Amino acid sequence: MKSTEQVIVFLNPGEYFVGDARHRIRTLLGSCVSITLWHPAQRIGAMSHFLLSERSGKVGEPLDARYGKEALGLMLMELAKQGVDPKACQAKIFGGGDMFPKQSGMANASNVGRKNGEAAHRLLEAHDISVMSESLFGQGHRRILFDVSSGHVWSRQVKPVDAT
Repeated sequence: MKSTEQVIVFLNPGEYFVGDARHRIRTLLGSCVSITLWHPAQRIGAMSHFLLSERSGKVGEPLDARYGKEALGLMLMELAKQGVDPKACQAKIFGGGDMFPKQSGMANASNVGRKNGEAAHRLLEAHDISVMSESLFGQGHRRILFDVSSGHVWSRQVKPVDAT
């Protein structure tokens, strides 16, 4: 007999999770980005929390979920093991916030959040996965909750407190 007890999973930066309808996945995002994938018929979902779009460096190292390209690859491999066709999944993208808006005008501002959000779109497009909705960019961090049973994702953006 399968347990129907709900399981809460919290993703830290650089983690991902794939689970069935018993799972609710939570995370907090600043400039990081989460991609959620949900298969409506099988009620299986996946969620990432990546810090950068991709890494530069050594080829052939194990995949690392801190990087969007690799996090998506890990999720797709895990979904495939469970018989899920990624093209039949619904994708949603969250995060990419500007955590230091007062510094955004500086010439050396890196716009990591914007780069992460734009990379998430490109990655999903490259795999022919449709983006159903998104909550990207803006100022501050987001609290994310993904209910794998329904496919619903709730996002609450919290603006930074003005320290002046």
